[in-house]
Amino acid sequence: MHVLITGHTGFKGAWLTVLLHELGHTVSGLSLDPEPGALYEIAALKELVQQDHRVDIRDAARTADAIASAAPDAVVHLAAQPLVRRSYREPRFTYETNVMGTYNVLEASASVASVRAVVVATTDKVYRNVNRVAGYREDEALGGDDPYSSSKAMADLLTQSWAKSFPGAPIGIVRAGNVIGGGDVSADRLFVDLIEGFRRGTAVDIRYPDAVRPWQHVLDCLNGYVYVLRSLHDGAPSDAWNIGPDERSFITVREIADTMASQWSASAAWNDRSDAEHPYEAGLLALDASKAVNELGWSDLLAYPESLEWTVEWAKSVDRGLDARSVTTDQVRAFLSREIEARGA
Repeated sequence: MHVLITGHTGFKGAWLTVLLHELGHTVSGLSLDPEPGALYEIAALKELVQQDHRVDIRDAARTADAIASAAPDAVVHLAAQPLVRRSYREPRFTYETNVMGTYNVLEASASVASVRAVVVATTDKVYRNVNRVAGYREDEALGGDDPYSSSKAMADLLTQSWAKSFPGAPIGIVRAGNVIGGGDVSADRLFVDLIEGFRRGTAVDIRYPDAVRPWQHVLDCLNGYVYVLRSLHDGAPSDAWNIGPDERSFITVREIADTMASQWSASAAWNDRSDAEHPYEAGLLALDASKAVNELGWSDLLAYPESLEWTVEWAKSVDRGLDARSVTTDQVRAFLSREIEARGA
């Protein structure tokens, strides 16, 4: 299968590029330039990509040209403005990217005859959050208070409407939450801040230590996307899927920071800055992924402790001078070996 990934130079896109490559698929990409020090850059992942288009998805014409040029069998749409705090600083850019950018990708994909499946990644934050313990199911109401969450809810509703209104390839919406793994360099992300602080030997300020999040390794998340992609490519209808961990991975930021510090070194530390003013973020958010488990046969392969261990080990290995692509590929291969063992494939 030839898969075009939008946002392939980002954190998830880079890992998905390696995962698909190891699964034997051809990959093309459409994205902005990678952030300095991004996994895509330091692991030289351009070498794994058939076509590497540098396009802003807000540009409808260039987005359409890039997807037409690649002529892929499937499109996985990951490109987005994904940061809550940045969405407060740059709301227009956030809405234009996440809403109209998604429209442009859907329209462009529909115009290419080779495309047989489209996967659109939104987020767990599309649900109307009432801070309950039970996970949200795919048929529950969408909402969003901050600009990021509301823009992704709009993109989700737009995708649902498109799938019902226009003929074409089936579309799968995938909703996931907080993913972790080696090579992330995005600002305002807990693991990025912790690892960078630990590397510098400085205590890391954490603004919301009592927030509870469903932490998931990036490979478990992307493996769920691949399950949805395969299902669509084999003829399944358009649908929405939660791709999230079970309740054993619902951990407070405080516990994450303590565990990460203990795994890194005896001197690693963090500061509680919960009294400082910060923009609104939900205190509790969980997904019910039983639909994907029961209907697709997907489930997480890495429990919370292992997800942390793999993330820390990736960073330490690269810090020791090991090749970033080799470290990444080794983790992907170890994950796929576990997949074969777990599924009996």
